[in-house]
Amino acid sequence: MQRRDFLALTAAVSLMPMAARAQFVAYTPGLAEEAMARGDRIILDFYATWCSTCARQQRVMEELRAQNPAYDRNLTLIHVDWDEYGDGELSRRFNVPRRSTIIALKGEQELGRTVAGTSVSDIQALFDLALTA
Repeated sequence: MQRRDFLALTAAVSLMPMAARAQFVAYTPGLAEEAMARGDRIILDFYATWCSTCARQQRVMEELRAQNPAYDRNLTLIHVDWDEYGDGELSRRFNVPRRSTIIALKGEQELGRTVAGTSVSDIQALFDLALTA
């Protein structure tokens, strides 16, 4: 085996656990509504790409998901782009006041939320609530 092939194979194998993880999906109209109708446990993340608070929340959520694979296995994770859908039906339905709002749902029932919260403990509590409620 050539060194180049060995390095490529090693890199691919080391990235496999990350590829197996579920990812947040980008919201499009109807996506969250279908998940709610199925009774899924959902995390709605209202974010903006330019928002520093949102960026911190993203890092925390990535860390938590890496530590607890049950989040990816059992939660439907949806990013809602504030610039595109901030004044949309989903935002109005849940009375979302601003970007950097994370909401936990079980079906259509809101379980909890954080607005501009960046602490690991607050976001973890929200994920745990969605997982166990």
